[in-house]
Order: sequence, then C-alpha cells, then structure tokens
Amino acid sequence: MREILSQLSEYVWGVWRFRWIGLVIIWLVAMGGWTFVSLTPEKYLATARIDVDTNTILRPLLRGLAIQPDVDQRIALMSRTLLSRPNLEKLMRMADMDLYIKTEAGKDKMLDEILRSITLSGDRRNTSLYSVSFKHENRDIAKKVVQSLITIFVESALGDKRKDSSGAQEFLDRQIADYEQRLVDAERRLADFKQRNVGVLPGETGGYYTRLESEKSQLAIAQLQLKELGTRRDELNRQIEGEEPVFLSSQIENSPEIRALEGRIAALEGALDGLLLKYTNRHPDVVQANGMIKVLRAQKRDEEARVQATMPEQFSGLSDSPVYQQMRSMLAETEATEAELRTRVEEYQKRVNELEEKVDNIPLIESELQQLDRDYGVISAQHKTLLSRRESALISENVGLQANDVKFRVIDPPFVPQRPNEPNKVLMNAVVFVLAIGVGLGSALLLSLFRPVITTRDTLAQITGLPVLGSVMLISSPFEKKRALINNLMFFSLFGFLAVAYVGVSVFHGLEFFITGVEDVFKAVFV
Repeated sequence: MREILSQLSEYVWGVWRFRWIGLVIIWLVAMGGWTFVSLTPEKYLATARIDVDTNTILRPLLRGLAIQPDVDQRIALMSRTLLSRPNLEKLMRMADMDLYIKTEAGKDKMLDEILRSITLSGDRRNTSLYSVSFKHENRDIAKKVVQSLITIFVESALGDKRKDSSGAQEFLDRQIADYEQRLVDAERRLADFKQRNVGVLPGETGGYYTRLESEKSQLAIAQLQLKELGTRRDELNRQIEGEEPVFLSSQIENSPEIRALEGRIAALEGALDGLLLKYTNRHPDVVQANGMIKVLRAQKRDEEARVQATMPEQFSGLSDSPVYQQMRSMLAETEATEAELRTRVEEYQKRVNELEEKVDNIPLIESELQQLDRDYGVISAQHKTLLSRRESALISENVGLQANDVKFRVIDPPFVPQRPNEPNKVLMNAVVFVLAIGVGLGSALLLSLFRPVITTRDTLAQITGLPVLGSVMLISSPFEKKRALINNLMFFSLFGFLAVAYVGVSVFHGLEFFITGVEDVFKAVFV
C-alpha cells in the first residue's frame, strides 16, 4: 500500500510540474470543442400521427366472396412509394424548400437530405396508427414538411384507389392471357414428348424397370415351355423312328432262339464273375469265358436280324396301327406348338433387347417427364388461381365503388417542440469540459514520464542501488515563496476562468432556448 501511495504521489508531482502546459492544452481543447458545439446546427423534430381505418360494414359480409385487400400491406407499400422522387419534389415545393435551390446538383442534394430526414413508422400494438416525423434546422419548414406528407399520403391513397382497381383488373387479364399461352405450350411439349417416347414412358403397368422385369419373366417362361416341348418332340421321334421301335421290341424278345442265347450269356456272365473272384483278367479261363460271351452276343444280334427279316408283313402294317397314328398326331401337334412358342420367344427377346438398349436413357426420360408434368401442373394451377382472382376482383371493384375501404383521420396534427431535438448542446459542452480536463492532465502526465525527476529517497535508492543516508531540504527565500504564490494564484485563477466560461456557455444555450420560446409565444399571441 505504501508503494502504491508513493507511486501516486510521484504521478501527482509530475503533473504539477507541467501544470502550465496542461492548463494551456485544457484551454485549447475546451475552446475548440465549445466552438464546434456552438457551430453545430440544431435540428427540430416535427411529428404527427394518423389513423388508417380499414374497417367497413361490407367487409364481414363479403368475407370469402371477394378479395379482401391487405390494407396494412398496401399502406406499408404506399409508405415506401410515398418517398419516390416525384413525391419528394412535390413535397419540396409544398414546403417552399425549393426557394433555396439554384442548381440541379443542389436539388439532388436537397432531395437526399429530405429522404434521410423522413421517418415513417407504424404502431405494433395498433396497426391502424402510423407516425410521420421529419428533422430540419428550421422549425417552420419541419412542420410544413410533415403537414405536406400527410396531405400527399391521403391524396395518394384516395386518389389512386380506383385507378389501382382498374389497373389490377388489366394486370390480371394480361397475366391470364400469358398463362393461357404458357399452358398451351406446356401441353404441346408434354404431348410431343410422350409421342417420342411412347414405348418407354411409365404407364398403368409400372415404370421402365417393372416392364423390363415383366418381359424377362415372360421370356424365361416361354423358353422353359419351348425346352419342354423340344424334349417331348425328341422322345416321340425316338419312339416312332428309333432303331428298336417300341411296337416291335416285344415280338423280338419272345423268339425262343434269342431267349436261349440270352440264358447262355447270363450263365457265362455268372461263371465269369466267379472266376474274377479268384483270378485276374489275364487268366486263361477268364479270357476263354469273355471270348464265349462275345460269340454268343454276336449270334444274338444275327438272330434278331433274322427274326426281323422273317416278319416283313408285320412292319408293313405298322402305319395302320391306331397307336402309331395317335403318336404321329401328337408329334405334329407338338411341333406346331413348338413353332408358336419359338415365335413368342423371339418376340419377347426382341422386347427385352429394345428395353435394355434404352437403359442409359431411361433416367433422363423419366426426369424430363417429371419436369414437364411439374411445369404443366404449376402453370395450370396458377392459371386457375388467376381466373378465380379475376372473378373476385370484379366483385371487389363493385364493392369499392359503393363504399370507402380506407378512411384517414389525423390523430395528432404536426407538432414541433420549442427545444431542438438534437443536438443537446448543454450535455455536449459538459462532455467537452470533462474531455479537455482529461486531455490536459494526460498530457502533463506523459511529459512527466518522458522527463522524470527524483523526488523521494526511495526512488533514489531504487535507481542507484545504494543506501541513502539522508536528505537535505531546499529552503526558499521570501522572494521565491512570494513568486511561487503568485504563480499558483494565476494558475487557479485561469482554471477558475475556464469553469466560469463553461458555465457561461451552458447558460448561453439555455437562454437561447428561452428566447426562442418567448418569440414563439409572442408570435402566437400578437401575430
């Protein structure tokens, strides 16, 4: 704590050393700031409030039948259009502000200033109340501008109402004609697209992939049926035209010679099996048994040929057999059905190939179809909406001819307070005074830091690193004491004059406000 107090005392002593420089800076900053505040133009805020009555007797009766115009939105839109350049020029003439303009550049500058100074706002709690405000250096001009704004506001609403109705009707007619043409174009594009992709578009049977799977399934079924018929046809041919027809095999097997040979072959094969259990294939008995079996089988084939040759009359009468004729009929029917199925398989295969060739384009085609359908649906819906709005607009226009939909009433007439709204010069003068003192003290402190001196024994010991045994005080002469006293009196006198100057500036601005109020009262009473 002692070190902090010592440091603070050094700072205070340093500021005191350069007090004259700090005082000069305080005076310069204060005089400059007060001059700036005095030259800053004052602006008066003129305000007014109007009530926009949007309630009518006919509105509840016509709800749902006629278009109920969103009056709040229309007023907000009108508020924005109210500040258009033609209206601003009209406002400037009504407030006599064009008397101070001599060039086009000056006119543009004046219009920009008017636009920035106008404020239009609504009441959040009551949507029918609107506030109009304007800032200007001249109280009379500010009041005229607000009054002119109210006049233009009312004239724009009431004067343009019927014009807006007819204009809206014409606009709807143009939009309907435009959407009719767009609807025709969309229908034509959709029809052309369907004609170009008649075999690929999704229909009642599903989309492309569903159709492809269906065709592949039908192709597989047809191929399976064709394979079954081919097997049936081959079996019938084998039974009818084979080497051993089924109709003759029973007669050959009943021959005594052939049956005897088959018995001997079977006996030798049994004996051969017994020999193979004891000997190898090269044993003489095994070789002899195999040779005898081959000889007997050759005799059997010769005997079968002889039997077939001795029964030609039986073979010649085969074509007259009912069973044979039935099998020939079944073969012909099978071959005809097979030909039909082969044609069907070829057709299914052709369809599958055509669909598979278009697999890369299918997503694009379906996407384009969806886009065309969506465009057509949007245009058709908008066209129907416009037709409905046109009929409702006709009813609304007839209603507007018989009843005023919007009524204006001035709640608070244009009002300008006696005191300027901005700037608050008394507060600004106080800020300048405090700022000047701060800048002066800060400047003196900085100078003391740049040009330091040793004022205490602790500081000397800290700087030199040596012990301080004692100190010697400076004893001023009476003349030096008198001169120091005069300097201090002059310093505090000058600082006091600065405070008096601050009070005088504040009182001056207060008297200016008072004089302005007296003049207004005098004008109101005697003029």
